[in-house]
Amino acid sequence: MEEREKSMETLCSFYVSDWHIVTMLLPYINAQINENKKVSTILEKDIEMRVLELLGKLNLKNEEKMKQINWKPTNGYKYEVVHQMLDEEKEKPQVILVCGNRDFIEKTRQNIEKWKQGKEKVQLKLIDCYEVTEFNCHIQEILDQHDKILNTSGEREIVDVFEGYQKKA
Repeated sequence: MEEREKSMETLCSFYVSDWHIVTMLLPYINAQINENKKVSTILEKDIEMRVLELLGKLNLKNEEKMKQINWKPTNGYKYEVVHQMLDEEKEKPQVILVCGNRDFIEKTRQNIEKWKQGKEKVQLKLIDCYEVTEFNCHIQEILDQHDKILNTSGEREIVDVFEGYQKKA
């Protein structure tokens, strides 16, 4: 994998169901909005109903802002979609959630990295969310492509979550 610019941090996350990913993401997104970061999604599946239902049960400061996030499927594997989304507020630090199967995530990530070329000042945090049944025995490869991991306790170093993990050069 190519060396990424320091202005793009990558996280990975693993989930077992739509409820699991929504429960894990909403408090994290709330915190990111509190830090004045723009949050965008590139989703393969529609999770809007789950998000709205859970937001109705939680008391989060940024509930209205989270409702305005697009929780419906996006054609993120198309460069034009990524380009338009990222160009909207490129002066503001951005968090991009990419959720889908491995192929969808990889194609979307390529488009984000292509857009990012030559934009060193743009601060991006990319969070790739993998459904557990989709990646099976490729966990080492996935972990090697990311800086940190996001789980229900928040952002963590990979070695803190996967004991004995060593990043391949």
